[in-house]
Amino acid sequence: MEQLQSETGKLAEVSITLRRFDLSDVDDLMVWATDEKVGKFWGWDTTAFTSKDYATKAIAERIIPHPYFRAICIDNRPIGEISVKTRTGCECCRAEIGYVVASDYWGKGIATKAVKMVVNEIFGEFPNLERIEGTVDVENEASQKVLEKCGFKREGILRKYLIHKGKTIDMFMFSLLNTDPKVD
Repeated sequence: MEQLQSETGKLAEVSITLRRFDLSDVDDLMVWATDEKVGKFWGWDTTAFTSKDYATKAIAERIIPHPYFRAICIDNRPIGEISVKTRTGCECCRAEIGYVVASDYWGKGIATKAVKMVVNEIFGEFPNLERIEGTVDVENEASQKVLEKCGFKREGILRKYLIHKGKTIDMFMFSLLNTDPKVD
């Protein structure tokens, strides 16, 4: 159980869990998938998620089949997502982590808790995995702090790394090795 501060300032006991998505989660996914604050750094096109049919199709075709794509839940209700993309072939020793939390839950330690949960699980589940990478927009200070709190090391800047919403952006590369000290 985690304690989260509500808008009234009171601490509340909540259970933060990870689970696979289900088609019935579409309404919850739509909350953060259509939020422009979340979309500022999110890789998916938030304007596409104005259709419940599109979101349902995304869950059915991209999220459910994904080997490691989980809902971040409070009391079993999705308020975000976290995924790990493992590599194949000569890159099989590394994986990439990504996460998003609904803006109503920002600053409450939920993403940090979820990343810690996943890191502990993934290194155990994939014995050949030596490295988990996270790339973060240089302007996304909150996400950088999440990875640092989870023991990830900032390795450097990837200049002009990708085009996001029509703009070429720089990204920081973070990594956590299976030999790094675990952060609880």
